[in-house]
This record gives sequence, C-alpha cells and structure tokens, in this order.
Amino acid sequence: MSNPILSLKDVTLSLKGNAGMVQILHGISLDVTAGETIGLIGPSGSGKSSLLMVMGGLERATSGSVQAMGRDLTAMNEDALARFRRDNMGVVFQSFHLIPTMTALENVATPLELAGHKDAFDRARDELAAVGLASRADHYPAQMSGGEQQRVALARALAPRPGILLADEPTGNLDGANGAAIMDLLFGLSEQHGATLVMVTHAPDLAARCDRVVRLMDGQMERDAQRAIA
Repeated sequence: MSNPILSLKDVTLSLKGNAGMVQILHGISLDVTAGETIGLIGPSGSGKSSLLMVMGGLERATSGSVQAMGRDLTAMNEDALARFRRDNMGVVFQSFHLIPTMTALENVATPLELAGHKDAFDRARDELAAVGLASRADHYPAQMSGGEQQRVALARALAPRPGILLADEPTGNLDGANGAAIMDLLFGLSEQHGATLVMVTHAPDLAARCDRVVRLMDGQMERDAQRAIA
C-alpha cells in the first residue's frame, strides 16, 4: 500500500483507571488508503472507539506513531491538532457534542465559519436539508430528540467536505429509515468526493458495505481482511 492517508505503527494506548493504568490498545498497525471505507467491529470494550479517537488525535497514543495525510499527529500540540481536524477531518461522536446554546443551523455553520467559508450559513442549511432537518434549523439541541441531534452532528461533520471521516456508531440513535439515509450520505461522500471513511459499528449490514473490515478483540487487531464480517 503506497502513501496511505492514515497510517498507524505499533500504536499502544494506556489510560488511568480506578485501579491504575489500563492498557486499551496493544501494538496496532494499520494503513488506510485514500477513499477507502473501513468498518471497525468487535465486542463492547474491545477498543474500537479508542482506536478511532487515536486516529483523529483526540486521544494521544502512549507509544507508536499516527500519521494522517502525511502529517505526524503524535508530534503536534493540541492547537495544531485542532487546526488539522478542522481542515481535514469530520468526526461523528456517539454523544453528539453539540453546542447547547447554538441552534442546529449555528452548530453546523460554526466549523465552516472557522474554516473561512463566506457561505457558511447557506451551506449549513443545505446540509441540514440533506439530513432531513430543514424545518429544525432554528431549534436548539434541547428541543430536539436524540436522533435529531445525531443528524445535526452528522451534518456538521459532513459540511466541510473533509478528506477523512471518523464515525463512532453513526446510526446508533436513529431508526431504520433515518439510519439508512444517513449511511447513504456517509458512503455517498466517500464515493463522490473521495473521502476516507472509518466507522465503528455493531451492525453487520453496515460493516458489509465497507471495503474492508477490521475486527478488534481486547485491544488487538484480530482480523484485517476484505469483507471479513463473520
């Protein structure tokens, strides 16, 4: 694999727990090509979400290296990481992380404004319409259901057209119809704009849509094979 857009080499992650340091990830090495879609699967507690956070520089690897678009994330300070994510990554969290004092429209427009887009609010309206929330643009997160908040978070991640999308259970709070529509948007961004998608999921049907599936077990890669779902 030449010039991977994401490259992890011997990555470990240890975090402090109640009983002391706990090793979450054990020697993860993984290369992801530009435009590839990767499904991260495995039982709860296997390290999937932690691996996703390390890929985005939201958790610092304890050892090893993490490179994205040829940049060494492990060498960046927090400000540089924030700028890199703003310009290159879209991250969808399980817990939304919407700004409660901002409307749905403002939540989606904010990263576009920070990136210098003069048409931030027009683009934000288009993204909210794409996720079926045009009529909720002026509502605050507390006025929306969990599923609606998840769709706002997805619109915010998709709006800047990032080169890398990291999604942690992106349909976990959505019903079947809305979940299917959101996944079509995510995969559509990858297909139409060449974005790389790395997605944590427990849903076999979603994993089956990915180019490759990586299975984690106890913080280690158990399998890294094309469409290896079983």
